[in-house]
Amino acid sequence: MIKRQLKPAVEALVGSGKAIIIMGARQVGKSTMLHEMFSDRDDALWLNGDDPDVRELFNNMTSDRMRLFLANKKLLIVDEAQRIADIGLKLKLVTDQIPGVQVIATGSSSFQLASKVNESLTGRKREFQMFPLSFKEMARHTNPLTETRLIPHRMVYGYYPEVVTSPGEEREVLRELSSSYLYKDILQLDGLSKPDRLVALLQALARQIGDQISYREIGMLVGLDPKTVERYIDLLEKSFVVFRLGSYARNLRNELKASKKIYFYDLGIRNAVIADFREVENRDDVGALWENFVVSERLKQISYDRSFVNLWFWRTQQQKEIDLIEEADGMLTAVECKWNPGKANVKAPKMFTETYRPATFKVVTPANAAEYLLGPL
Repeated sequence: MIKRQLKPAVEALVGSGKAIIIMGARQVGKSTMLHEMFSDRDDALWLNGDDPDVRELFNNMTSDRMRLFLANKKLLIVDEAQRIADIGLKLKLVTDQIPGVQVIATGSSSFQLASKVNESLTGRKREFQMFPLSFKEMARHTNPLTETRLIPHRMVYGYYPEVVTSPGEEREVLRELSSSYLYKDILQLDGLSKPDRLVALLQALARQIGDQISYREIGMLVGLDPKTVERYIDLLEKSFVVFRLGSYARNLRNELKASKKIYFYDLGIRNAVIADFREVENRDDVGALWENFVVSERLKQISYDRSFVNLWFWRTQQQKEIDLIEEADGMLTAVECKWNPGKANVKAPKMFTETYRPATFKVVTPANAAEYLLGPL
């Protein structure tokens, strides 16, 4: 069993009186982790919001009925909680009215679940995000050297648990993941009238990872107006398919201030979207894949460590750029992602180093990736 980094943080909150909310894409391992933690407890009640009878149960739930329903249970676990109407109020009811019952809810759509629990459970919850497996989790499971050697494979097939644990069947698993689960929550939304355009948009984004994006230009490619493009990207982000990185700008007039880059949480999904599983040695997009790999892995670690770190990229109108800027406690760390280890000695742009002293600069290649991505094991 691959140990998940999120597990200790969840365990520490059990019995705290606060609802535990775990969000993340479908099939990243939320339920698997919870079953590993609590399957041997006979005082746990497991419910799934995808089941119509569970949704009906909650529709007519009062505090008295909930108390009877829970009986001698001490743990209520609700998977896919965003599918249940007014789930925030229902979880608040349990948290406030039935002392001694620990509530844990999972959701695969932050735009649905967060809006339903934030106001109702203010001050009564702790939220976590769970990702596909991380470089650090796999390095702990095997060893750092083995996982470093597997980086080219991960850049093609990604880190979804079923992909990692199904060697030789990665393409078939990704076919199922990308067709059955990727759009499931998004396509259930009211008002999403052009699902074919959503797929075309996702393919366009997959071909532009690491590049600045223009809503207008992408819209022209896929037949959508810029506002609809932005709305669809927002839905994809809140469904944990992609994430946006903003541009860092503080002092220079020629810094780009409103630009965005888009990355995929998982490169296996990205490659499935464009049906391209060539090995990295045969790809002209290997530099973009490596940049996405480093940025997404760093994002995972910051989230799991509960660190206060802002992530940006930096670029000027003269095309001077740095792939990743980390901002924490008033200090900047600039990171350049280079697939070719021979470029490990590249220097930071002079304009950046002179403006943002004493920023730290490092180049991350496959040869030194473990040092940057692992931290303390």
